[in-house]
Amino acid sequence: MAMTTALYAGSFDPATYGHLDVIERASRLFDRLVVAVGVHHEKKGEFDAAEREAMLRELVVPIAARTGGQIEVVTFTCLVVDIARQHGARVIVRGIRNSSDLDVEVGMAGMNAALAPEIDTIYFGASSGVRHVASSLVKQIARLGGDVAAFVPPQVAEKLRARYPIR
Repeated sequence: MAMTTALYAGSFDPATYGHLDVIERASRLFDRLVVAVGVHHEKKGEFDAAEREAMLRELVVPIAARTGGQIEVVTFTCLVVDIARQHGARVIVRGIRNSSDLDVEVGMAGMNAALAPEIDTIYFGASSGVRHVASSLVKQIARLGGDVAAFVPPQVAEKLRARYPIR
């Protein structure tokens, strides 16, 4: 039987427990999961691409150990369907927290299907414990001196605290 590869792309700025939930669940479902860190040159992120990639590489190690899955972390600057093709992914994985996410994701999946009909998109509904977590809100809380430990792994919280001390 052929190995099934899936791609989970995002900015991961920063990686949250919500992202890790999707990574773990996808890793259980697919033989190989490529976590692709998107670089948008016109957007100024909290962490640069190298920092986000390094954090994710560290964070996926225990997930791969638990699931027995093969997880790779890469950075990309091209279309999601192009990075999926480059890595032999037949599936794009997306997480959905709410109906607003669904509206956006359905549109993106339609565009991706038009560009690459051989690649399917699969959605994971957010687990109840992380449904409220969004990277943008995590950054806002950190910038205002709040504690983000409930929303991100300790390594990520530490990096945010180094930039924005808790008040």
